[in-house]
Amino acid sequence: MQEVECRIWAGCLALRDGRGQACILHLFSIILARMTKGRLEAFSDGVIAIIITIMVLELHAPEGNDWATLRALAPTFLSYVLSFVFVGIYWNNHHHLWHAAKRVNGPILWANLHLLFWLSLVPFVTGWMGENHFAQLPVALYGFVLWMAGLAYYILTRTIVDLHGRDSLIATALGNKVKEIASLAAYALAIALSFAHTGFSLALYVMVALMWLIPDRRIEGRLETRD
Repeated sequence: MQEVECRIWAGCLALRDGRGQACILHLFSIILARMTKGRLEAFSDGVIAIIITIMVLELHAPEGNDWATLRALAPTFLSYVLSFVFVGIYWNNHHHLWHAAKRVNGPILWANLHLLFWLSLVPFVTGWMGENHFAQLPVALYGFVLWMAGLAYYILTRTIVDLHGRDSLIATALGNKVKEIASLAAYALAIALSFAHTGFSLALYVMVALMWLIPDRRIEGRLETRD
C-alpha cells in the first residue's frame, strides 16, 4: 500500500502519494459531501422544537384564581396560539420540502439557516405583542418577522428548485408559488394597517394562517402520483 501524505493548507486538503502526485480537495466540498438532507431536516426540527418550547415557557401561571385573572392573560394566550399555528405550518411544509428534495448544497444550507433565523425571532415578537395587548408597534413588528420568514421560505424553495432543475418533481409540485406571493402581500398590507387599526392586521394574519393550515398538497399530490 502506498503512503499518503495529508496536509491542510489555505482551506484545502492536499493528498500526496509516494510518487509525488498531489490531489487538492476543497474542505468545503468535503463537508458538503458529508451533509445529507436528513441531517439538515433533523437540525431544523430541533430548532423548531426549541422555538415552540420557548414560546410556551412565556405563558406564566397567573397569581389569581378567578376568571378575571384568566381574561387578563387572553392577549398573551391568543398570541401564543397564533404563533404556534404559524410555526407548525412552517414545520409541516418544511417536512414536505425535504421529502421531495433529493440532495442539498451550500446555498440551500444558508437559505435554510436564513429561514430558521427569522423563525427564532417569533417567540420574542409573540411575547411582546401579547404583553402589550396588541399595540400598534408590536403588531407591526410581528408582521415584519412573518414577512421575512415568508420571504426566507420563498428563497429556500427557489434555491432547492435551482439545484434539482426546472423539470424536477419538486419544481413541478411547487408550481407558480401563488400562495407564497399572496402571503407576502398580505403581511405587507397587515404591517401598513397596524398603524390604523390592529384588528385588521390580526385578521390578515389569521387569514394567512388558515390559507396554509392544511399541509401543502402540491407536493403531496406529486409524490402520490410518482408512487
